[in-house]
Amino acid sequence: MGFIQETNETYYNGDDLGSYQFVELSSIINNFILMFTGEGKVIPKARRTEIQMHAKRAIQEFSYDIFRTSKSYEIELSPSLTMPLPQDYVNWIKVVRIDSQGTERELAPIRITSNPSSILQDSNYDYLYDDNGDLLLAHESKTWERTKQGGTASDNADEIRLGLLTNGQRGQRFGLDPENANSNGGFYIDEAMGIMHFTGGAAGSIITLKYLSDGMGKDDEMVVHKFAEDAVYKYIVYSIINVTMGAQEYLVRRYKKNFVAAKRVAKLRLSNLKAGALTQIMRGKSKQIKH
Repeated sequence: MGFIQETNETYYNGDDLGSYQFVELSSIINNFILMFTGEGKVIPKARRTEIQMHAKRAIQEFSYDIFRTSKSYEIELSPSLTMPLPQDYVNWIKVVRIDSQGTERELAPIRITSNPSSILQDSNYDYLYDDNGDLLLAHESKTWERTKQGGTASDNADEIRLGLLTNGQRGQRFGLDPENANSNGGFYIDEAMGIMHFTGGAAGSIITLKYLSDGMGKDDEMVVHKFAEDAVYKYIVYSIINVTMGAQEYLVRRYKKNFVAAKRVAKLRLSNLKAGALTQIMRGKSKQIKH
C-alpha cells in the first residue's frame, strides 16, 4: 500500500506542500517502539517518555549538523538600528542588506566592539542609583553609539570607489584588514539582551536575517527528513544503551559506530551537491586574474 492517500487536488490546494519528504516525531517514536523494543529486541524495555526525550534530542543535534534547519526573516530597519532576535534563534548564517535592485549585500560581523552596560553618572562621575538602590543604566552604551555613527552603507558604486580612492590618497588604507573591508555596513549581536545592532546608515534599509533553528519551536517543526530517519533510530538506540546500567562496553561501542556511520550517510545524502551546479562554479575558478 502506498504512503500517499490524498488526491492531487487535495494536495495542491492544501497547505502541506512538500511534506512527503518528512516523517513526524510521533511516527518516529511509534516505529522505534515497534522495531527496537520488546522481548528479543535490542532494547527489551524502555519507557515512551524516555524514547521521546532522546528523539527530541536527536532533532536538536541533527538540525545544525545535518538538517540545516534554516529560516529567514526580512524587516525594514527602524531608526533605532536594532532588530530583536527570533524566538527560535540558535545561530546566524548570513545577514544581508537588500539594495534597490534586490541584490543581497552581505553585512560583516563586528568583533572589535561591543555593547556593554553603561552606568549613568553625575557631573562628578559618581554613579547614579534608583529608589531601590540599584544602578541606573543607559539604554545604549557610548561604545556602540560611536560604532554605529562611524559606519555607512551606500548603493552608489561611484561613491564607494571615490571613497576608497580618497582614503588611499590620505594613507588610510595602509595595513587594511580584509575582515573590515566592507562598505555594506556591519552588525553586532548582543546575546544577553537578544538584540541585533546595526551600524549607521542602515536605517530604513531592508535587512534579511538567515539563521539556524533547533527545529523544536513548534510541534509541526519537529519532523525528520526520510534520508535521516535511520540515523535518528540509531541515535536513540545508542543513547539508551549508553545510559543503561550493566550494558556491555562492546555493545556501546558497536551502536555508537552504527550511529556515527548512519549520521555520515544522512549528511552526505542531504548535502544537496549537484554535479551540474558544481561544474558551473568550478568553471569560474579557471579564470585567470591579472594583478
